[in-house]
Amino acid sequence: MININIDTFHAHPPIHIMASYSISPQGLTPSEVKNAYHLPTTGGSGTIAIVDAFNSQTIENDLGVFSKQFSLPACTTKNKCLEIHEMNTKSKSDSGWSTETALDVEWAHAIAPQSKILLIEASSDSGTNLLKAVDYAVSRKDVVSLSMSWGGDEFKGETDLDKHFVSSSASHPISFFASSGDDGTGASWPAVSPNVIAVGGTSLNISNNGLFISEKAWTGSGGGASLYENEPTYQVSYSIPRTNGKRAIPDVSFAADPVHGFSVYQGKRWSIVGGTSAGAPQWAAIASLSTGSKKSIQNTTSAGITSAKLYTDKTNILNNLFFRDIVSGKNGTCTYYCQARTRYDYVTGLGSPLTYLF
Repeated sequence: MININIDTFHAHPPIHIMASYSISPQGLTPSEVKNAYHLPTTGGSGTIAIVDAFNSQTIENDLGVFSKQFSLPACTTKNKCLEIHEMNTKSKSDSGWSTETALDVEWAHAIAPQSKILLIEASSDSGTNLLKAVDYAVSRKDVVSLSMSWGGDEFKGETDLDKHFVSSSASHPISFFASSGDDGTGASWPAVSPNVIAVGGTSLNISNNGLFISEKAWTGSGGGASLYENEPTYQVSYSIPRTNGKRAIPDVSFAADPVHGFSVYQGKRWSIVGGTSAGAPQWAAIASLSTGSKKSIQNTTSAGITSAKLYTDKTNILNNLFFRDIVSGKNGTCTYYCQARTRYDYVTGLGSPLTYLF
């Protein structure tokens, strides 16, 4: 294990560009993804906060082209659907992070087109600066969910940082989501925080006419048991095997395989993009859909998505209405911890969403 702490931690976006096309999108479309995961064509409530690093100079134009291509409502700074908050106005640009930002913003808008988007650009990819951006999001009373499509190796002292991923008040709930990583088996921070919902990756197979065919674990999906975080109560109650008393990730999953990646427009070019970084903003968008709904499947008042609620939904007799249980595929050469299976596994967690009514 690398000897690092939050001051020397540098995050990287778990993103993979499969191919680029200058004229038209060739990857997954919003309608295909919504069909695969039983999501509504419209909806959303409150503000989705997206924390990325560095400055993306083209993001508003990128989102405009994406929205027009897929007949989504315009989301601009002028109509106040999009807000860009630079933590440092002199921050430089970075091509990798700009693509990550485009993926996050465009697909959060695709899943929850009626929600507002707050893009917070950290001044760098250091852990310290990224947490400052997270803290700003938490201070905002309009934020209902927060996406962190970045991460890195665990480090001693990470448990002291769990407090950053907590809503400022009980009356202001925020759902925190983070990508579990693209390096296969092994836990990563901040996904491993017990206050964060960790999103693993799958390979989603769609037919030529846009219909769901199959979904299995993606080979790059990060997952495992934490080195430092103790097992949270919601996982103890669920009785996940072989945790050894430590936090297990991921909690849930989403399409991530770049071979079947997402259509993303950035800097005058369409690309096919994959990685677990795609799942965090889309789950954050699902949380905004859930927040805006009046009832969950269990006919109780919906107030957003929490880790405890997800594990409770999985134990429900109607759990197949909540999750697609991913039962095939693996993310490494180890045995138990690298293999997808029924109920819970360290590759895809509880499974992929089949509703927004958690």
